[in-house]
Amino acid sequence: MKEDIDLNPTDNAILDRLHEGRASPSYIAQKDDYSRQNITNRLGRLVEHGYVEKLAPGLYELVYDPRGEDE
Repeated sequence: MKEDIDLNPTDNAILDRLHEGRASPSYIAQKDDYSRQNITNRLGRLVEHGYVEKLAPGLYELVYDPRGEDE
């Protein structure tokens, strides 16, 4: 069972981008006007909770959307 976390606007932007497909922190940061470090930090948290998988250095994929939009 996945533990729910409080999502912030950065998390929502990340999840929205990952719905489109695999992405890097730099790509998400550029597209959504966040710092790369902020995106990297939040991706780490999403990975810890099992929502996102790190496929390779700098490449992430959505596993489960905690907002319930992964149908």
